[in-house]
Amino acid sequence: MWIIFAFISAFLLGCYEVNKKISLNGNAVIPVLFFNTLISSLIFLPFILLSFCTDTLNGTMLEVPHVSWITHAKVLLKAVIVLTAWIFGYFAIKHLPLTIIGPIKATQPVITLLGAMLLFGERLNLYQSIGVFLAISSFYLLSFSGKKEGIRFMHNKWIFFTLISILCGSASGLYDKYLMRSLDVMTVQVWFNVYQCFIMTFILLFIWYPRRKNTAPFQWRWSILLISVFLCMADWIYFYALSLPGSMISVVSMVRRSNVLITFLAGALFFHEKNLKSKAIDLFLVLLGMIFLYLGTR
Repeated sequence: MWIIFAFISAFLLGCYEVNKKISLNGNAVIPVLFFNTLISSLIFLPFILLSFCTDTLNGTMLEVPHVSWITHAKVLLKAVIVLTAWIFGYFAIKHLPLTIIGPIKATQPVITLLGAMLLFGERLNLYQSIGVFLAISSFYLLSFSGKKEGIRFMHNKWIFFTLISILCGSASGLYDKYLMRSLDVMTVQVWFNVYQCFIMTFILLFIWYPRRKNTAPFQWRWSILLISVFLCMADWIYFYALSLPGSMISVVSMVRRSNVLITFLAGALFFHEKNLKSKAIDLFLVLLGMIFLYLGTR
């Protein structure tokens, strides 16, 4: 069952990436990210109030339990890791085509897989191994196809920003598996969003605002709201999948990267990006890899 939730999370994550690209085109990055964290925190605020002030959510999946300061410190660390990945990733997605940055970010499960095998002793069966091999191969081919668009991977700082985002994202995925062994979904998701909002408020007021005239002006777009909505839904389902018995962070992380299918379609339909025919074959391999991953969990 956990693999189904992983696929649902992947679809929602793809919608999140598309709205992020729409929001960032020609817009200031830091305010967009700030409103993303603010709206996400406001989405969960009613659950905090209902859990702390009433008995309405007691015993339900939506209850936000009282936890120790040590637990808050653990979640704060996750917030710092994720926010680092987001800051670098937001700047990268603003300056790179979706059909380039999507496949590059899709290599993240490779790092997560190595970490999961090393830290958690996870092993893949035959179908899962085939799925991972097909996915990794397709991601490499997609990245190679992107070179036809004139982006020199070794000399482009936005590619470097993407790589930093990938490393931090992999660290976050491995840390999620550790957290979900002892914490519930709402504790992790609610408080890491709240802590991100506090950190982004500091960055907005003391780092971006004094230098705002030297950057792109900020413009509110309704797609900024959709970033938070899709992300909260995708993350809640993702955390829930990891909390289920038998879930494997290496497979869940790989499946979530299949959101490249959504971003590819958006890049073709909405942003009219190039070299789509050569990338279509690579995307077929992504889908085939996801099918083998699903078969390996039945």
